[in-house]
Amino acid sequence: MNNGLFDFQGVLGQFAPMAEQFQQSWQTQWQQALKGFGGMSGAGFTPGLNPATLGAIQPFVQSVLQSCQQSLSQISVQSMGQLQSEYASELATLLSSAFAGLPKVDAAQAAPPVPLSTWLDGDKRFSSPDWHDKGVYELTAALYMLNAKYTKRVVELLPEGTSDKRRLGYAVEQLVDALSPSNFFVTNPEAQKKLLETKGESLKQAIDNLLADMQKGRISQTDENAFEVGVNVATTPGAVVFENEYFQLLQYQATTPTVGSVPMLFVPPCINKYYILDLQPDNSLVNFMVNQGHTLYLVSWKNPTEENSHFTWDGYVQDGVIKAIDVVRTASKQDKINVLGFCVGGTLLGTALSTLAQRGEDCINSVTFLTTLLDFSDTGALGVFVSEEQVRAREESIGQGGLMPGKDLSSAFSSLRPNDLVWNYVVNNYLKGEKPPVFDLLYWNSDSTNLAGPMFAWYLRNTYLENRLCQPGATSVCGLPVDLSLIDAPVYILATREDHIVPWTSAYATGHLVSGEVRFVLGASGHIAGVINPASKNKRNYWVLEGDLPESPDEWMVKAKTVPGSWWNDWANWLEPYKGKAVKAPAKPGNAKFKPLEAAPGRYVKQRV
Repeated sequence: MNNGLFDFQGVLGQFAPMAEQFQQSWQTQWQQALKGFGGMSGAGFTPGLNPATLGAIQPFVQSVLQSCQQSLSQISVQSMGQLQSEYASELATLLSSAFAGLPKVDAAQAAPPVPLSTWLDGDKRFSSPDWHDKGVYELTAALYMLNAKYTKRVVELLPEGTSDKRRLGYAVEQLVDALSPSNFFVTNPEAQKKLLETKGESLKQAIDNLLADMQKGRISQTDENAFEVGVNVATTPGAVVFENEYFQLLQYQATTPTVGSVPMLFVPPCINKYYILDLQPDNSLVNFMVNQGHTLYLVSWKNPTEENSHFTWDGYVQDGVIKAIDVVRTASKQDKINVLGFCVGGTLLGTALSTLAQRGEDCINSVTFLTTLLDFSDTGALGVFVSEEQVRAREESIGQGGLMPGKDLSSAFSSLRPNDLVWNYVVNNYLKGEKPPVFDLLYWNSDSTNLAGPMFAWYLRNTYLENRLCQPGATSVCGLPVDLSLIDAPVYILATREDHIVPWTSAYATGHLVSGEVRFVLGASGHIAGVINPASKNKRNYWVLEGDLPESPDEWMVKAKTVPGSWWNDWANWLEPYKGKAVKAPAKPGNAKFKPLEAAPGRYVKQRV
């Protein structure tokens, strides 16, 4: 405490001795082990609290800590005093449990000790029996969990509505998760046991893993040699029938004797590659739609390089989404088509549809938005990265030209779930020497994309920072004011209940921005797993409410009914009336005007960064 104000550094200081000891011990272990491996124990090689692959996170965390000091000063002395009292009481209980086996003078009157394992319950980092030794490992983990719990509770004491509360919570989570004893060889009994059981082989493999990842500049989450785009992911047959500098347009081969006369166009996010929608045949939304008798087209965005660093938001709308709509209409000889936008692809689609409506073009038969933000009032976990200072810095550095590297974006997304997407792999890859698992979704997750600086800077300011898209006329795209109420086609909106990227209540707001009849569906699980929920497996569940859309999401949730299985079936039924009449399926993709240029998935999606 300083002049009655809470000193954040003082609270975090309780971790410093433990962190320093862990760091020094771990470095010593690695340096000694590496002496026999060609002198690789030189400066900069030994892994520490901040691996090279996480280097981009450290400056951001430091800036957040500095900017949040003022907010922390709002915590009252009384609240901090109460928290300290609770901490002292629980610490005393923990220590009493740890030393319960020692002789006591008043042992007959002592309360039964609480098992140390109580502090570890439910945390998979400490689920192995190796941690529950009733000794130093279990005590270290229990002390860590106690300190982590109360450090996070400091953030909870901030008044609701404090602008930096979420950003501070993010920074504290990064620090606390990084300091877990499971992340360090000297305090991880599982890693030590494996070293002995394998007679040192696990250490050799750990070094190989680390060297390989240092070459990549990122932590491997899956065995990337097990997959190849177009060979065992993104394999639905089709062809590229159009391309420009922004995208390639794929048309998929029909698998049914007849198809609906009205085609469907998918607009995936440009912040990731499209094949999340086409991983394997049994979990491919693309494959599902083709088998439902839709003539399906899909935008495969160019992975920008320096020569594309001039790409703008207007360019993605006009030369991307609107051009794709025009090509599909012309190729199919249909005045109207069905369209789908996923995540940022949905945001691009929404602004494109506003632009088309402003031009008087009535060309959309139905619209589907999958986990899409159009109202950015609540931006979920990603809001921690956005402030006036951060946006202005991006505008000054790359706003007039340049790239936002895909690796930086990938690190930022992984840092939102550090235990699952960062430290879990640090422990398995670099401490235990295990090979990452074979998992198609994680392969896609590692196949990152760059973003053009002008596009990215416009997107940050107009959506996450100033939330202009949902305000009619507050911003312009392609020289015309954005007004989402001009979207007057039937709209299907999917949100997912555990989505930390697009909060479902924010996705719900889209239903009140558009003018068309809306069906809102809430899927189980998160941003990706909730969308990629194959109908063939029919897992999980979803919620629906027939009739008009209530004003608030809370009211909708109270009235909605749960339906077991995949939302894909509900969507297919909703789309059926918008497919148009049945016509003979085309023998192959393309036509005389739009001839196949190359086989799907095309070369744009294969460009890696």
